[in-house]
Amino acid sequence: MTATALELHLCNVITTHGPLTMARYMAEALGHPEHGYYMTRDPFGAPGDFITAPEISQMFGELIGAWCADVWMKMGAPPMVHLVELGPVRGTLMKDALRATRRVPGFHEALSIHLVETSPRLRETQATSLESQSVRWHDTTTDVPEGPLIVIANELFDALPVHQFQFTEGQWHERLVEVSQEGAGLRLVLDPAPNKSKTLRRFVQPNDSAIAEICPAGVALVEHIVERVVRDTGAALIIDYGHAASGYGDTVQGVRDHATQSIFEAPGMVDLCAHVDFAALAEAGRAGGATIWGPVSQSTFLSQLGLNARAATLTNASPTDAKDIAAATHRLTHADEMGTLFKVLGFSKASLHPAGFDSRDPI
Repeated sequence: MTATALELHLCNVITTHGPLTMARYMAEALGHPEHGYYMTRDPFGAPGDFITAPEISQMFGELIGAWCADVWMKMGAPPMVHLVELGPVRGTLMKDALRATRRVPGFHEALSIHLVETSPRLRETQATSLESQSVRWHDTTTDVPEGPLIVIANELFDALPVHQFQFTEGQWHERLVEVSQEGAGLRLVLDPAPNKSKTLRRFVQPNDSAIAEICPAGVALVEHIVERVVRDTGAALIIDYGHAASGYGDTVQGVRDHATQSIFEAPGMVDLCAHVDFAALAEAGRAGGATIWGPVSQSTFLSQLGLNARAATLTNASPTDAKDIAAATHRLTHADEMGTLFKVLGFSKASLHPAGFDSRDPI
């Protein structure tokens, strides 16, 4: 197969400067300004490479909207609040959330809507979806103005780059991306020097050849969000797939045309993602002074927000869509679909208990 422009670029970088970390490789593959996966396409939905929960059913965004309105009221209904979505994809979640909350007295009048998005292509799509709204776009969360805020991140953290380490002969060694011996294509190698990062101490009693993943970008993002939530008042919601406790395993995978693909196949043309370590994110949030909620399964969270009641209402309003509504509910909540693998983690100021979480029943 002919090498992609990004693959040629990366091979040149490696030949000149040495192997890349997995995190650097993921960052380049997804976010290279000219050849990165998210910079050049809209990969979402049935015609794309994968589909996210807001595209499965309007119910998802509607319930997230209800969650946001409830948080706002529990904040004391401030006259101004920043509603921030990180990685808003096509803008579908925000559109459904705003439609569902349009009758909440004072809520929309208080909203200042902010989307954190780096892809020019996706910003165009979001602008079309939200053409009736006043929206501000930002490259990073640090650009969001100060003030009370509510933050939503659905399927963002799985796309943040991870470092990988392999336990060999009693030492951790970082996995690196190198040019293959044949001089074409890419492969994984181990850094010969042991890695002494303190972060790896969370992985106890590893077996030989065990693989550990850490996501500094995810931890840093949570630290910033929590700093804002604690200082300015508010809450944040992370919805993604991954494990509740830090564990072992190579979870980095490529996805194209709704199917798993090699992470080195057509760099820049394939989505790369990794399971989220919710324990590491919760630890960062707790260290920042936030109250931690969950993680709970997506099934539990949506059920507590009233998914079944909403599905029944939609079915009664449109009986001909009953099968589609039932199928969407199943996909969002069933253990064999998104219900268990996908988890929900919340952060808030100490006095605020957001809906959807029962502190007595974490995973």
